[in-house]
Amino acid sequence: MAKTFIFGHKNPDTDTITAALAASNLKNKLGQDTEAVRLGEVNKETQYALDHFKVEQPQLIEHVPSDVEDVILVDHNEFQQSVDNIKDVRIVEVIDHHRIANFETIEPLYFRVEPVGCTATILKKMYEENNVEITKEIAGLLVSAIISDSLLLKSPTCTQEDVDAAHALAEIAGINLEEYGLAMLQAGADLSDKSITDLITMDAKEFEMNGSKVEIAQVNAVDTSKVLELQTELENEINATVADKKLDLFLFVVTDILNNDSEVIALGQAKANVEKAFDVKLENNRAILKGVVSRKKQIVTNLTDTFM
Repeated sequence: MAKTFIFGHKNPDTDTITAALAASNLKNKLGQDTEAVRLGEVNKETQYALDHFKVEQPQLIEHVPSDVEDVILVDHNEFQQSVDNIKDVRIVEVIDHHRIANFETIEPLYFRVEPVGCTATILKKMYEENNVEITKEIAGLLVSAIISDSLLLKSPTCTQEDVDAAHALAEIAGINLEEYGLAMLQAGADLSDKSITDLITMDAKEFEMNGSKVEIAQVNAVDTSKVLELQTELENEINATVADKKLDLFLFVVTDILNNDSEVIALGQAKANVEKAFDVKLENNRAILKGVVSRKKQIVTNLTDTFM
């Protein structure tokens, strides 16, 4: 039987990379032949976690090769976020914590989506359900993902399950949750070597909202002003992306990891939807979203309602 590839979404974040690695480790221990792969470059935050726990990056692919028939999706299910030839392969399983949209298969599959803050929380349960030991390395990867997706347990997406999982995994991994978590987030918030293109693409996801095409890019920063002082250059690049992809809205979100607020730049013919969604007024295409840090739970849901 051919090997099964396991991967998360394009422009991978820490949950995407570590979920693929942890899921592959679990499946292989259960007798399957799988390999974790990635659909983009590993960011600094994720690399910090991989280096700390001495785990190699998954291999990079642009397309699923012809000799691989089956794939497992983690941390996503929307086809526009997945590998380009996703419709040419058989999806045998999904492990995710996002909304379900633009997804269909010809054959039945295992589909596990739970309303928790992180795919890693689900994977921890899957290890336990299958009586497979969580090693120090796997625990480290999983807790890193929870820290990332929950901004160190402060995001509104964070559930009690995530909190409990994070503390249990931190103990197995042998880390101080607060100290390690802050160091990892700060590593990811170092944007000093990023180009304008990097900033708007390294964590960008495209969404279909009632027939409208919306792209939301998010970066975390310790000092958001350093990013926003590049507004002119950012807008030039964003406008080019809007035209090239025929987007109705591009929302660039800069999240302050210390104060848990975000400031956004909104461009496109539907930018007024941002004002409706968050009850704010865009000034010079910008607005501050107090208390907003989660793309999944706060930004996508609010915006989607305005496109109805």
